[in-house]
Amino acid sequence: MLPESELIPYGTSELPPGPWLVFSPHPDDETFGLGGSLILASQQKLATHVVFVTDGALGGTTELGSLVNCRKAEAEQATAALGVSQIHFFGEPDRGLQVCNRLIEQVCELIRIVGPASVFIPTPLEYHPDHRATSEIVWRSVQAMGDFSGEVYGYEVSNLAPINLLIDTSAVAAQKYEVVKIYASQLTESKYMALVKAVDTARTFSLPLECTAAEGFFRFADISRTLEEQVLESLRLFFRDVK
Repeated sequence: MLPESELIPYGTSELPPGPWLVFSPHPDDETFGLGGSLILASQQKLATHVVFVTDGALGGTTELGSLVNCRKAEAEQATAALGVSQIHFFGEPDRGLQVCNRLIEQVCELIRIVGPASVFIPTPLEYHPDHRATSEIVWRSVQAMGDFSGEVYGYEVSNLAPINLLIDTSAVAAQKYEVVKIYASQLTESKYMALVKAVDTARTFSLPLECTAAEGFFRFADISRTLEEQVLESLRLFFRDVK
């Protein structure tokens, strides 16, 4: 059987090169999933863009229009605190996100404008359908472009998935958790703060004891292949040499 070091990194990496283009299915996913890395990117003067794909209208009990405006305001405040360079709102319906040519063309256009060296998408193994749809839309977009020369990274929000890159966020973890608090409309809906801290802590398992928080990513190596093929390949490693 493969040793652990073949399944998870036992060291941390430098930040991926900028500019960054982060696709966040809802206002909060960018902070929950890679808020620490975004803070570090800002400290290193990397240009960072965040796209909020849906309007987050169903993420609470507040009146529909008020909640959309509230979550947009929270997103603006949170990304400012993270040091994000620019934000974009697609305004797609919450829990109604569909893979379609219109959105693929919209993503392609934005990628051409921003010119990112690193694109971030939720891992395709996320539970929420909007998270998985976002991943597929962006992946098909970079494939459709034909000349995309950057890298695509999956990030974790609600669950752990196969990763091949770890960023040490210990130095900025407390700052990240303060930004999480900005999403007050969401913290009354679920135990998100506990979830964020649990994922960050879990990702230090293979790192030295002095590392107290980390964020995990999966760098997709081959844009010509489907997301499904690459995810299944990473999962098959766990069964290699099984008789």
